[in-house]
Amino acid sequence: MTTLVVHAAEPRDRFRDLVASEWLKLWSLRSTGWSLLLGALAVMAFNVGTAWDHYRYWNAYDEAARAAFVADGLALGDAFTGNAAMVLVLCSAALGAVTVVGEYGSGQVRTTFAAVPARGALISAKALVLAGVQAGFGAVVAGGSFWASQAVLSLRDTGVSLGHPGAVRLVVASALLAPVCALVGMALGALLRRGAAAVVGAVVLLLLVPMVLSEERRLTAVLGHATPLRAWRRLAGEGAMEPFAWTTGGAWLVYGGWVMVAVLVTVVTVRRRDQ
Repeated sequence: MTTLVVHAAEPRDRFRDLVASEWLKLWSLRSTGWSLLLGALAVMAFNVGTAWDHYRYWNAYDEAARAAFVADGLALGDAFTGNAAMVLVLCSAALGAVTVVGEYGSGQVRTTFAAVPARGALISAKALVLAGVQAGFGAVVAGGSFWASQAVLSLRDTGVSLGHPGAVRLVVASALLAPVCALVGMALGALLRRGAAAVVGAVVLLLLVPMVLSEERRLTAVLGHATPLRAWRRLAGEGAMEPFAWTTGGAWLVYGGWVMVAVLVTVVTVRRRDQ
């Protein structure tokens, strides 16, 4: 008598289950909460500190300077400063790198790949969770900075509201800078596999390169505009009068381009190097 044995196919991992798993893994890192908290405090300190300086020394400015501050809407510049943007870039990229490097360092990645052979879906879930957390972080920091800085300046009747031209774009661009740089950090973490190396790579790629590319020549200006930090500057209203000024539409495309390339690099690297 022949016994027929039927092997039931194992259910494929559902994407929402992968997202839930990556969410738990991200928040299981003790560094996640602390890095977000300290990063938020540092970014907001730069912004509110700049507004406080303008409030404190307001009477030290001459009449023309005070009139120009109001007429040119310079209060909007205090809502999110260039120094704060650089701190945000570094904090977000570092957290993005840790989400990948941490798994390789602990050896957990082998268990993860054994449980989920579909690495493309796994990395997509990781990127989605990271981007979501960082977008929320960016929204809190950008919104909080705008509210606090303008509250300080309003004591001198110089603060602006979200209805001011360019205000919403500044807040949105500053908030989205966080997930863009976090995904870049994730890609660097997948490529370099070491936390320190990934952070150094993020500093060079996201901070130093935009600084050394000159605005005086078309080639270097275009290359500079293609970096997230320069794109943020354009969306924030800075650099509009430069010789080869970027458009705001182009700056938004730079954000999207870096996101797509970062996720693609991470997926390809994990698939090819971990077979």
